[in-house]
Amino acid sequence: MAEEQQSSERQFSVQRVYTKDVSFESPNAPEIFRGEWKPTHELNLNTKINKLEDRVYEVVLAVTVSAKVGDKTAFIVEVQQAGIFTSIGFSEEELGPLLGAYCPTLLFPYAREVVTDLVVKGSFPQLVLQHVNFDVLFAQHQQQAAPAQNGGDKPSHH
Repeated sequence: MAEEQQSSERQFSVQRVYTKDVSFESPNAPEIFRGEWKPTHELNLNTKINKLEDRVYEVVLAVTVSAKVGDKTAFIVEVQQAGIFTSIGFSEEELGPLLGAYCPTLLFPYAREVVTDLVVKGSFPQLVLQHVNFDVLFAQHQQQAAPAQNGGDKPSHH
């Protein structure tokens, strides 16, 4: 009876989206503004899932963007964009992609906006992060985690 009820009541909702942590550093200002602006950028993403209570999860998308001109850091932006999500009637297999890919996809536009605002407020040219396919990242992460879960710690030789 409980299984019938569970499968008929599938619900996923966003309770809240919020910025959890923000950091902006420009360690080489003002010198960095005096040279030619030809930066290299690096983007790092990380997702953390915290179970708050039964069927309620906090998903935190951490976005770190750094820019360098030559060997000097122009800026480092770190944003933790979070959301509280309720999931009812989803199996464990469905919950993984839902929390690990779908939720970060929902959070990323908010994080991108915070990054863009901070970079502009730091007096740097506007930086708009390109779309990220979290479905692909989640699948890659699952593939990398699979050998460890299956006890496959055999070294690979190429």
